[in-house]
Amino acid sequence: MGKYCFGIDVGGTSVKCGLFQTDGVLVEKWEIPTRKENSGEAILPDIAKTILDKIAERKLDKSDIDGVGIGVPGPVNERGEVPCAVNLFWGFKEVTKELTELTGLPSKAGNDANVAALGEAWKGAAAGSKNVILVTLGTGVGGGIIVDGKIVGGAHGAGGEIGHAAVNHEEKEACNCGNCGCLEQYASATGIVRVAQRTLAATEEETVLRKFTKLSAKNVLDAFKEGDKVACDVMAQVGEMLGGTLAMFACVTDPEAIVIGGGVSKAGQPLIDCIQKYYKKYAFSACKETPIILANLGNDAGIYGSARMVIKEAQ
Repeated sequence: MGKYCFGIDVGGTSVKCGLFQTDGVLVEKWEIPTRKENSGEAILPDIAKTILDKIAERKLDKSDIDGVGIGVPGPVNERGEVPCAVNLFWGFKEVTKELTELTGLPSKAGNDANVAALGEAWKGAAAGSKNVILVTLGTGVGGGIIVDGKIVGGAHGAGGEIGHAAVNHEEKEACNCGNCGCLEQYASATGIVRVAQRTLAATEEETVLRKFTKLSAKNVLDAFKEGDKVACDVMAQVGEMLGGTLAMFACVTDPEAIVIGGGVSKAGQPLIDCIQKYYKKYAFSACKETPIILANLGNDAGIYGSARMVIKEAQ
């Protein structure tokens, strides 16, 4: 084994980069812009350049480096190939092959949410756990599943796509994925607003939510924490869908912990309590006491998980 590795997390705006010791200590982190023009052709060359520059800056030898782990926003198969990453304007991309050719270092790629789950299981909220479910509640709903310390990627790189579990078969509006009734349509930031708007249209009850001309998920969550009755009704609907979905996934993977991250998770323990209430209602008896906890690596989860992929390969 070498002494170091790199963890890379590719986002739509910036690429987060981390240099790690192979014992898991983060030595340095930095960011570079994600240049998406011309179908994102510069993204991997830019990443390779910043890695090679960092090796030179720190006067390291390539023999000191175990490799490069990289998380990308799209499905990734076991060969490190991405069929499509719409947020990067990528079509088919051989990520690990190209990155290895550009850097001269071994590389391993994974879906960004799966990689974040690995990070939280390694050095985050679920540190020391081998079986973890991570759900990220942001603009959409992402997910990652770790079983026996390994990412569940699946045959098509779509393992852990919790946000696209069908939870409402009566839904008429389409999700961004093309299906109708996905969890993402209710439990994401935009989904919470959708549920709130539908609830407001169905009731004449007084609520602070009516004063907002452009309602946001934060407005709903703040009102929920203050005990606003309509906001509490909205979050009960969201919590039931999310808690029930997690109960189904727990039947399959039996996690030691379920970790909640993403911008919506900033609502804190009241959100966790709401999810846990319905999780316990629907979970199989052996899984009912599985703790649901807040993620704690924040935006660093991806670089930690990416580094972990490489370290595990080298061991």
